Amino acid sequence: MVIIGLLAGYVGPKFFGQIGKSEVKAAKAQIDALQKSLDQYRLDVGHYPGTEQGLAALVTKPADEPKWAGPYLSKALPKDPWGHDYQYRSPGEHGEYDLLSYGRDGRPGGEGEDADLTSW
Repeated sequence: MVIIGLLAGYVGPKFFGQIGKSEVKAAKAQIDALQKSLDQYRLDVGHYPGTEQGLAALVTKPADEPKWAGPYLSKALPKDPWGHDYQYRSPGEHGEYDLLSYGRDGRPGGEGEDADLTSW
């Protein structure tokens, strides 16, 4: 019983650390896919969606966009791996738009799994 406890104490943290790494990788992949969808939107419409339109413009046609040729996502707008909405601002502080996830804690800043994942 003691040996099983020691093994669980050693293997458990390593296993759960891998889960956290996979969530970060999934968020980075989703940000990349959203960036590609935003670029396709820009090619069709001539500009990125504004902050008010948000990422929803990739799925639902905005009323004032006659050149919209979407939907630009094959599925519904995803949440980040921790269940939070991706943050989108256009124009952005770091480029034409800012796209980010606040990480596991859902708040700006942080380290490790709580760190922000950004498009820039």
